Amino acid sequence: MRIVYMGTPEFAVPPLRALCECGRAPVMTVTQPDRRRDRGKRLQSPPVKDMSGEYAIPVIQPLSLTNNTEFRELLTDAAPDLIVVAAYGRILPADVLSLPRLGCINIHASILPAYRGAAPIQRAVMNGERETGVTLMHMAETMDTGDIIAVRKTNIENKTAGELFDELSRMGARLLTDTLPCIETGRAPRRPQDESKACYAPMIRKEDAHVDFSKSSDAVCSLIRGMNPHPIAFARMGDAMLKLWEAFPIPVTRPGPAGTAVSISDDGISVAAGDGAVLITVIQSPGKRPMRVAEYLRGNKIHTGAIFT
Repeated sequence: MRIVYMGTPEFAVPPLRALCECGRAPVMTVTQPDRRRDRGKRLQSPPVKDMSGEYAIPVIQPLSLTNNTEFRELLTDAAPDLIVVAAYGRILPADVLSLPRLGCINIHASILPAYRGAAPIQRAVMNGERETGVTLMHMAETMDTGDIIAVRKTNIENKTAGELFDELSRMGARLLTDTLPCIETGRAPRRPQDESKACYAPMIRKEDAHVDFSKSSDAVCSLIRGMNPHPIAFARMGDAMLKLWEAFPIPVTRPGPAGTAVSISDDGISVAAGDGAVLITVIQSPGKRPMRVAEYLRGNKIHTGAIFT
């Protein structure tokens, strides 16, 4: 079976590696173009491109898929029986979806039809969901709407979005390799999605990371975990913008107005929320690295009664 693999970020690396290690190395990978990143604006290649190089898999990086004759010719020449997609970052046009005889399948990091879209892991954590998972699906022309092949689930608990990214990418890799035999024979299940249960996970904006302490302590902590490791939740204290990496809800009776620092110790900074309080345990000042509060307080002053907004 000839496979073309389409993916871009670190999430897409474990499924690619799993294909190679089970003897199903793709004949070609398609990934996003190299981008300039970080403060130095260095040109960096996508993780999938780097992994492809380790296995000597040819890589193409089209700027666009729509009306791209060169891309279509390269894809046709690769003669894929199956296209596997994981976090590629672009919608596949109809002529690509119809090309392989076994179709196109996608590894999506949610329990579809919930959290279709660009940021399913972060949105599930932010919204306080108890579980999430990965869905292997047949692809359709509209985003994340195709028939479901298989689903695997995991509890969210107190995991950060970053921890779930790692867990779900490995889970997706196992689900893909476990399901390939029935896909190859054309016997992959097709369960239509229940549109009445669909919801969307739009891309994270900077303002989504702003902590509103008037919300419940659980909601505040869910937001902080959902923004970790990117873009990191933040709040302002006076003129300073502080990034909040870790926090836990704590039971406090009538602690004071929301956003007020009600106690400060090496264990953390207790800040009043809409109900109870949250204990901030890892914090970061502009231009500095993240620190445990005990270390942070050795070089920075925060007084009881300070207001986080």
